[in-house]
Amino acid sequence: MSRHILDEQHLHPAIRPTVAGHHLDTVEAVQAAILEHRVVVIGMKGNPVVTKARNALQAQNVDYTYLEYGSYISQWRRRNALKMWSGWPTFPMIFVDGVLVGGYRDLQALIDSSELKKALDTQRRPAS
Repeated sequence: MSRHILDEQHLHPAIRPTVAGHHLDTVEAVQAAILEHRVVVIGMKGNPVVTKARNALQAQNVDYTYLEYGSYISQWRRRNALKMWSGWPTFPMIFVDGVLVGGYRDLQALIDSSELKKALDTQRRPAS
């Protein structure tokens, strides 16, 4: 299954730079964090589900890097750029070894199945 993304040929040439550069600094900051850290949580202030995810990782003694982009009323455009880049519609966004594993419920399922522990007990693959 592949994600549905409007391909570049269906964007007018005059708007392609705007689409490509939409909060690119934010996307690049997240990409850099994902390359540098095994577990990265992307969130926003005031979101209780983000707090649940962080608490779940802390309860498992998992080191993670947290990047926060605004609150419900601030920096929503930056968060929107991350949603468009990742295809994930909500926060938190949780990455393990460079792979988006989803949000809190998805993380909790990985914890409950011991899949997260198994993944983190193995050596990280080099970034490609």
